Amino acid sequence: MQQTVEVTQAGRSQPLSNSLVTVIALCCGLIVANIYYAQPIIELLAPDVGLSTHSASLIVSLTQIGYALGLFFLVPLADLIENKRLMLLTLLVSFLSLIATALADSPSIMLILCLTVGMSSVSVQVLIPLAAHLSSDAKRGQVLGNIMAGLLLGILLARPISSLIADHFGWRAVFYFAAGCMVFIAAVIYFAIPIRQPSHKTSYFALLKSLKQLIVSQPILRQRAFYQALMFASFSLFWTSVPVVLAREYGLSQTEIAVFALVGAAGAIAAPIAGRLADMGYTQQVSLVAKVVAVVCFLPTLYELPHAVIILALTGVLIDFSVQANMVLGQRAVYELVPESRARLNAIYMTSIFVGGALGSLIASPLYESGGWSSVAIVAAIMPLISLIAFAINARKSKVA
Repeated sequence: MQQTVEVTQAGRSQPLSNSLVTVIALCCGLIVANIYYAQPIIELLAPDVGLSTHSASLIVSLTQIGYALGLFFLVPLADLIENKRLMLLTLLVSFLSLIATALADSPSIMLILCLTVGMSSVSVQVLIPLAAHLSSDAKRGQVLGNIMAGLLLGILLARPISSLIADHFGWRAVFYFAAGCMVFIAAVIYFAIPIRQPSHKTSYFALLKSLKQLIVSQPILRQRAFYQALMFASFSLFWTSVPVVLAREYGLSQTEIAVFALVGAAGAIAAPIAGRLADMGYTQQVSLVAKVVAVVCFLPTLYELPHAVIILALTGVLIDFSVQANMVLGQRAVYELVPESRARLNAIYMTSIFVGGALGSLIASPLYESGGWSSVAIVAAIMPLISLIAFAINARKSKVA
């Protein structure tokens, strides 16, 4: 029977149950996976649709740019219109876009569809603020951490799943599989997710205008968005480059690359741990550790050491761990700022992150083609280093103030 309990911004009609947290985490993981299915198979996909090796990473970066556009222009609607209806509409567009992607046979059509797939996958960022509304203040970090673990597992498991399907059935089957997942998620959301009618009474353009006001008035939002944009740029640069490195330099098959990506998924344990530590008041300390680890983890890959593939896999685990921990910490801090504007706060925060991710993916192919892995690793380490320096400067200013 469809869940019709209303959840308003003024209060919660019921506590967030563990089963509903699990459902939301599952949906988030399957939806966000749409953005990453293409990442490990661009070596197969790009030549088949007529894209050169230098422009192959556009497939990934345009999907992330589309996601960022959806975050900025669609997610704020969750503060204005009924949330379930918004999610179901975007899932319908995702389904149609994924089917069309599986049928694409030209570079221009493929790139347009990548943009559309990304833009329509933002229903995940309507679900997360909804969970924040439903959860209690004392357990918000824990709930967000558990849901982000599901989301981040979707990001990380999308790669091995994509590689395995492509290896046995071809790359087009990956997108048919993803389209089928959207049908399943739409049914889950229809029956399991509560209705939430926001209390805002304003126009869409006024809502978008308010985004600027939030950016200007909330320094913590600006800082956290900047930190995580750089961290996610490093993450995207690594995971867009490494499948190509493994295929060309180490001769790994798509199935072996899938196993490599599966090892990297171990980093997803960071999200619930970080959420609990944030609830305990350790946000600043864990943020510092996450940024330091993100910088240091790339350094061993610059040297010709034995068992290089294992070192790369450990780097993948550590960058995943660091980025996920930092994301949850930032999300919890941002959601505390203006509770009635969580969808818009989330839109700003996540848009910044995926702009960073798109940048990392965009430069992956040119960097690797021109300078090899060393160029990729150096740039991937510099990005979180800038984040670390900015974090240290802002922390010092806060202490002085």
